[in-house]
Amino acid sequence: MSERIGFLGLGNMGAPMAERLLGWPGGLVVCDVRREAVVRFTAGGASAAASAAELGEQATIISITVVNDDQVLEVVTGPAGVLRTAAPGTVVAVHSTISDSTAEDLATTCAEHGVELVDAPVSGGAPGATRGTLAVMVGGNAAAFERVREPFGRFADLIVHAGPIGAGTRMKLARNLLHFVSFAAATEAQRLAEAAGLDITALGKVVRHSDAVTGGPGAIMLRDSTAPIADGDAWLAILRHVRDLGEKDLGLALELGQRLGTALPLAELALDRLGPGLGVGTGTSSERLSS
Repeated sequence: MSERIGFLGLGNMGAPMAERLLGWPGGLVVCDVRREAVVRFTAGGASAAASAAELGEQATIISITVVNDDQVLEVVTGPAGVLRTAAPGTVVAVHSTISDSTAEDLATTCAEHGVELVDAPVSGGAPGATRGTLAVMVGGNAAAFERVREPFGRFADLIVHAGPIGAGTRMKLARNLLHFVSFAAATEAQRLAEAAGLDITALGKVVRHSDAVTGGPGAIMLRDSTAPIADGDAWLAILRHVRDLGEKDLGLALELGQRLGTALPLAELALDRLGPGLGVGTGTSSERLSS
């Protein structure tokens, strides 16, 4: 815990993450292009760096939370980037969601300078960062992962070693696929409810309440394989039951949508894909509805 932590990028996500590192035993040094973003940290005992290169001189573990691939490349490899000054053995952690190929290429460049890169995207948003309840998905070697676990534990209560460099980003992309496809499904559900004359704000309250109890989509993500489930497997009966309930309810929603003249393309796709996706095949209710 004696390593000095650098934090670059103090925006909506970076600021609450870095704030939880104030008081870190090895010290915290921060960097942001906006002076006003830095002042609150220096007032709390952190040091300030005027550039990424200056940050690289002062820290042995550097967290980066900027917007996109181009900004990550600029602050790491640019003329005033971290690699200009970082000592061999420095660990650079990229929390931004970037391309996994960018992470792999950047790791190669860092290695030429004796610097270790980990891609470490986070999930949980600014509220999770503020509460210290983020999930961090880390791609990189085991030694680098062990070094970042303690500081990451200040802003996260789930830290997963996803695999080699790039694996953290690939896990984040898979997680966010579920996130935004679910958002699209939520808009479809709102259209159906609105067409039926329902209060869609009340529907939202019901969804948030029940998801808090059931766990939402993550509740079925418990198997270690997506292969079809074999006879005798304990999951077979459980996920067949999930499929049967889902196909019934999706079918009823599609029938309601037809009566109301509201297209539900995601529901149609879900009816077709639910059973096979669960590994239990298509059920009789789906076959009946599609016949």
